[in-house]
Amino acid sequence: MTSSFERVYGALIGQAVGDALGAPTEGLTRAQIVERYGWVSDFVDENPAGTDDTEYAVLTARLMLAHGTHLTPGQVAAAWTENLVNQVGGFYGGGFSEMTAINNLRAGLAPPVTGSDNHEMWSDGAAMRIAPVGILCAGDPREAARLAAIEAQVSHARDGIYCAQVIAAAVAAAMTADSWEDVLEAGLAAAPADSWSTRSIRRAVEIGTAHTDLPAALDELYARISIFHYPFADVGPEATALAMGVFAAARGDYVQAVLGGTNVGRDADTIAAMAGAMAGALRGAEAIPEQWRRRINVVRGHCIRSTAGTDLAQLARDLHTALLRKDTAA
Repeated sequence: MTSSFERVYGALIGQAVGDALGAPTEGLTRAQIVERYGWVSDFVDENPAGTDDTEYAVLTARLMLAHGTHLTPGQVAAAWTENLVNQVGGFYGGGFSEMTAINNLRAGLAPPVTGSDNHEMWSDGAAMRIAPVGILCAGDPREAARLAAIEAQVSHARDGIYCAQVIAAAVAAAMTADSWEDVLEAGLAAAPADSWSTRSIRRAVEIGTAHTDLPAALDELYARISIFHYPFADVGPEATALAMGVFAAARGDYVQAVLGGTNVGRDADTIAAMAGAMAGALRGAEAIPEQWRRRINVVRGHCIRSTAGTDLAQLARDLHTALLRKDTAA
């Protein structure tokens, strides 16, 4: 049986490994990936590293460790001000939604205005960083969705928040589930049924579930879920749907889920990161190849300098201790 720590570390390192695997294929079309790589089955960079996705997830994990289920929008804003607004130097690879929120905080605005006065409020930036909320709400998808909305509103609104709620709830379910179907069900239940996000995610899950051949699933997901008329591939309802679709096509298997996200293209690092967090929580860290874990375990801090040197295994131990204390208190 997979231990609770293995699931905590699985979700955290699983997200980071997926992020690093997908980074080289981010922005590529499905056809370009096939032409350039055939099938990406391992790191293609000699020195792979997580991107802003992993570093923002570290920031979220620290927020959860500091405040737990009592998290408030003001506490999120304070952490962002300390770690982001006051950062000296640029944000390598930072997303539009996060940069706009940082500028809004710098201008004296506060959540939820920082996330609603933001042309990228429906991007995948909140969903990409939200897995630690699901970790600390293991077995309680509703609580994960509630806290995700609090965390996400610093930079997002509407569908940007809904997508964060979906991933947080799915990870929370995966932390205690035995079935990949239960993970998908919990994620789908977390967002409004009539929302753009839910409609896209439901269609992607149906596509993924209908396929037993992963490359064929990716071809259909890419063709039917991608939003080609928008110039950027960071739309939350698209990326979250693709992550849920490849997770379904992989039947929750960790390696297949992150490789599905990597090879589908579009916002591949974020797609693989979200799929990796869900599959890592479901299958545990032992399902992630040891050489992948070893190479990605220490965070570089390229985007958020205060995260440099973070040991994800130690961060997982801290989250696991907090989870045990929470369970004991309950």
